[in-house]
Amino acid sequence: MKDADARALLRDLFDAALSAARPATCLAPYIDALQPPKGRTVVIGAGKASAAMARALEDRWSHPLEGLVVTRYGYGEACKRIEIVEAAHPVPDEKGRAAAGRMLEKVKGLSPDDLLLCLISGGASALLALPAPGLTLADKQEVNRALLRSGAHIGEMNTVRKHLSAIKGGRLAIAAQPARVLSWLISDVPNDDPGVIGSGPTVADATTFADALAVLAKFAIDPPPAVRAHLEAGAAGRIEETPKPGDPRLARVETVMVATPQRSLDAAAALARARGLEVILLGDNLEGEARVLGAEHAKMAVDIARKGGRPTVVLSGGETTVTVRGQGRGGRNVEFLLAEAIAAGGAPGIWGLAADTDGVDGAEDIAGALFTPDTLARANAKGRDPQAMLDDNDGHGFFELLGDSLVTGPTRTNVNDFRATLIAP
Repeated sequence: MKDADARALLRDLFDAALSAARPATCLAPYIDALQPPKGRTVVIGAGKASAAMARALEDRWSHPLEGLVVTRYGYGEACKRIEIVEAAHPVPDEKGRAAAGRMLEKVKGLSPDDLLLCLISGGASALLALPAPGLTLADKQEVNRALLRSGAHIGEMNTVRKHLSAIKGGRLAIAAQPARVLSWLISDVPNDDPGVIGSGPTVADATTFADALAVLAKFAIDPPPAVRAHLEAGAAGRIEETPKPGDPRLARVETVMVATPQRSLDAAAALARARGLEVILLGDNLEGEARVLGAEHAKMAVDIARKGGRPTVVLSGGETTVTVRGQGRGGRNVEFLLAEAIAAGGAPGIWGLAADTDGVDGAEDIAGALFTPDTLARANAKGRDPQAMLDDNDGHGFFELLGDSLVTGPTRTNVNDFRATLIAP
């Protein structure tokens, strides 16, 4: 297979995964089936896909509604009835804090005849940055930065975030009672746990203050004194816990997954089969250190290449982690891909793509990258050491050097990482 054809095929597979998760597509049947309430329809939302979800709702639903949605800078949409606020991600800022505070006030005082429609997607946790009483935004920012560099997986990070928040971990749904609460979720987490997506502002929380303290201890994170005091007070029972499964106050809450990583992988797999490829699906919930997983994918690809046969693509999703020890910018997809390229060792007939479906890998406005059979040779020709750059967590610098970064711009959806390794012996 020619290099240009392999690159184009990998990008087509990524685009197929994105298309399956576009809000205008995946929300359509749910919007069409939605019956208007006797009272008001109030829409709130948060996440990288939330503005596009709000736009899809406005475009297809003619009934009266009002609302407020907060999304990442650059991910906004033009809406007429729902206010769109843009704020910072992954480290929250004052605009996100203010929007979350307004959102909490907006849902208070709703009646049993009202509908609170919640549009939640990945990124909501950082965008709904309303500190619990006694904490400041600066406290949350410091903890967030430490968690992002620690290697903690998303469930662990959001366990801490929920217990430092006045709105996450089911608290938003509690504030909206006695209204009916309907949440439409676009999943960006392994196993589609609604309590982890955006730190679960409208669902029961199975984690505890003690769990949050355990996460900080596991990763040797020394939080600001106010944060530690808050978590210890909660663990001692002096602060009310988040609502737990079975809480009667959540009886009128319904949660629906409208898009998931698996559905996007299935869409890519269908396209690959239509193009005549064998498909190996490893699942949508792979976790662990990005460089370790990359090396494992490379070993599989080399083994497949040695056996020969039809062109094959290996697909996987999930959310890896990067423990940042070097001076690079991190980015779990480029770290995965650089480790995969190194482990593949320049074997002929192996290409790879890894990218975040939200268009942002780590804190960079780069979705991910591609590697080719000659990636290592091209880097060596430029006098760069791939292993040294991996050790420095500089995957973004590596692929930028070669012109192999994948830049999509804001995708306005988010179903986690997409990885495809093409083997064409």
